[in-house]
Amino acid sequence: MAEKLRILLVGNGGREHALSWKLLQSPLVAHIYVCPGNGGTATLNPEKVTNITHIPDTDFAGLVAFAKEKNVNLLVPGPEAPLVAGIVDYFHKHGGSGIKAFGPSEKAATMEGSKTFSKDFMKRHDIPTAAYENFSDYAAAKKYLDTVSHNVVIKASGLAAGKGVIIPQTKEEAHTALREIMLDREFGTAGDEVVIEEFLTGDELSILSFSDGNTIKSLPPAQDHKRIFDGDQGPNTGGMGTYAPTRIAPAALLAEVDRDILQPTIDGMRAEGYPFVGVLFTGLMMTDKGAKVLEYNVRFGDPETQSLLALMSSDLAEVMLACAEENLASVDVGVSGGSAATVVVAAGGYPGSYAKGTMMRLDAVPEDVVLFHAGTSISDGTLRTAGGRVIASTAMAPTLEEAVAKAYKGVECIHFEGMQFRKDIAGRALKK
Repeated sequence: MAEKLRILLVGNGGREHALSWKLLQSPLVAHIYVCPGNGGTATLNPEKVTNITHIPDTDFAGLVAFAKEKNVNLLVPGPEAPLVAGIVDYFHKHGGSGIKAFGPSEKAATMEGSKTFSKDFMKRHDIPTAAYENFSDYAAAKKYLDTVSHNVVIKASGLAAGKGVIIPQTKEEAHTALREIMLDREFGTAGDEVVIEEFLTGDELSILSFSDGNTIKSLPPAQDHKRIFDGDQGPNTGGMGTYAPTRIAPAALLAEVDRDILQPTIDGMRAEGYPFVGVLFTGLMMTDKGAKVLEYNVRFGDPETQSLLALMSSDLAEVMLACAEENLASVDVGVSGGSAATVVVAAGGYPGSYAKGTMMRLDAVPEDVVLFHAGTSISDGTLRTAGGRVIASTAMAPTLEEAVAKAYKGVECIHFEGMQFRKDIAGRALKK
């Protein structure tokens, strides 16, 4: 048998807890070091999972030194920030040939790091997307806004933790949003440049595709719920819940997306000299003119990952290794039948200001339900909140209706003051 994997997993969210949970199921995995991890990874399997809290996840030199000391042989960066900052390139340069990486290069990560870059890439490669213009000058953007008659979406071009997208209902709201992003610096330097694009109507879905730079293999389409309140009301969040597979993407449509969007994206990146290795997250809108790309992310989505990994029947470690070794065509990416649903439980006040350090209590969950921690920590043996999106309940079942009902049963096992969650995850799908 090949050498066992000692994995350095960077991140502290629900995605990283889900990745650790799935990787632990692989006979290939000897140990997982999570930097910095959370309360869930801390208690997952103390013999095989260790939280690394003494090295900041921004200290690439420190992480390389730690990886060498522990004989790490696979790097898995979870969030977008270290990828966009070039962690994979740094490990390739300083980590030695013994450490493989499941994740894109800094240049490839620009597909998420700059919406301007990704929109221009789509234009070059004839990948269907909304009509748009890019602006780094406020006066020019303001003038353009006055000339358009269609509804618009205004996006901060840089990283904004999933919140830098504003969908104004009126021209006045659009001007307010533009001022907030470009002049008031609502999203900091992420708003140095903005994309103003045509507002698309239809059903939104997300596809997560494994890639080794040539081959792509996708997981089932998932649907996220971005707004904080029921009925898709209130401000955008990092995601309040998901379900998979969606009911709005028949096999013929998915084949079309593969042919017209996903494969041309991977081929285009390789042709331009930055082949994509890792998971490409493609946000799509199913319009009356076909599927159009809303955005690319260069990592597993959160909370899509929780639902999708629950459905994945293949060995995640084997798939990651195949991507890192440019050998994805040789492995299977399979999923079990049925559905999965995830309900995110957030701190009161999120996505605005919220309390941290609130004591939590978790009851035993029903069968086929898993609680994935996100913003949690353990101090003096006590579980506490440590973020906006605190924890999520994921459930698997033969039908979507059962999966959703089970996920909400899991939510009943979570207790902390001020907790909030949406009560209508997959609601639109269940009505159809």
